[in-house]
Amino acid sequence: MTRTAHEALRGIRHELAPAERENRLLPLIEQGRAPLGLLGELGAQQHRIITSDRRSLLVLAARCADSPAGGYFGRLAEGESAALAALAGFTSACGLDAAAVRAREPLAGCQAYPGCLAWLALNGEPTAVVLALTANFAAWGAYCGRTAQALREHYGFDPAGCAFFDYFAAPAPELEDEALAVVTAGGLTPEQLTEGRRYGRLLQSYELMFWNTIADLAPA
Repeated sequence: MTRTAHEALRGIRHELAPAERENRLLPLIEQGRAPLGLLGELGAQQHRIITSDRRSLLVLAARCADSPAGGYFGRLAEGESAALAALAGFTSACGLDAAAVRAREPLAGCQAYPGCLAWLALNGEPTAVVLALTANFAAWGAYCGRTAQALREHYGFDPAGCAFFDYFAAPAPELEDEALAVVTAGGLTPEQLTEGRRYGRLLQSYELMFWNTIADLAPA
């Protein structure tokens, strides 16, 4: 079953990997053409997302308190707390204080992802949610790594300004191992695999919607 779980995670990650051209904001950042205000919008929208996702993961942890998935979701929630603290360095580097971040209006295209995760927290099959999140983390982590490098090269951000993206870009083999253990313990079924793909497609679509909603704000 461990091998089956590993193959399922790898297969979903490969199936759902976004095409390079689909993220329209990342090239602007990598070329140094994204205005600072646009980066600030990214940070403000992320603040809302992280705050919501942390609560959603805690709901999942509570739903699964008597299974290995409970600990996994709880650790993901702790990671969101660490990310939220690191995000302040990025928004500050973009010229936004805490009040300015809170004052930014939520953008529908950016907030679809946390809305989906909140739905999954209440309704999702836990093992399938683990599969979907693991697939999404791969794409998100790659985006963050490229963003962090561009912030250093083109915007002169210091380590504090890049810490949020560095955090998610860093490999986390222990979480991968724990995800495998959760999927294995759940006794992966064809139905769970189907649901994992379904959830994953939604999360990946909303992930791209987040980046491209901000890209649409870029001046012509």
